[in-house]
Amino acid sequence: MKNIGLLIILALTISSQKPNEDAKLNLLLDNWHLSAAQANFDSYFNITDESFIFLGTAPGERWDKKQLMNFSKPYFDRGKAWEFKSTERNWAFSRNGKIAWFDEVLDTWMKDCRGSGVFVKRKGVWKLMQYNLTVLIENEKVQEFIELRNK
Repeated sequence: MKNIGLLIILALTISSQKPNEDAKLNLLLDNWHLSAAQANFDSYFNITDESFIFLGTAPGERWDKKQLMNFSKPYFDRGKAWEFKSTERNWAFSRNGKIAWFDEVLDTWMKDCRGSGVFVKRKGVWKLMQYNLTVLIENEKVQEFIELRNK
């Protein structure tokens, strides 16, 4: 009977941690997007891990952290990089709670986009390891898109 009570307390503790981590990571990711909109270069890149990879919307856009820093520095220096606002976000976590992955729908200058990525928690600190940005296109418009890409 004692063990059942302990299991219930443990289950409640574990289940209450996920919403807390969701909130922390939502704030972190929202601040990451805000850092770009406000051209805060240091804040934007401090959230990312040293092994960070950014996958952009164009076919050749696969940047490591240093490459993305070099590419984006002129945009940040102008006072505004890009503005992405999340309108929907979903989280999943590893069993040990140290890896979190997400997908989000974004309102951008490119219309609706989807971002997805992975955070890893090391020594109590979440770091963004990878971010993948995609432009959304309706299935019935794919043929037109293919023709446009072939031009």
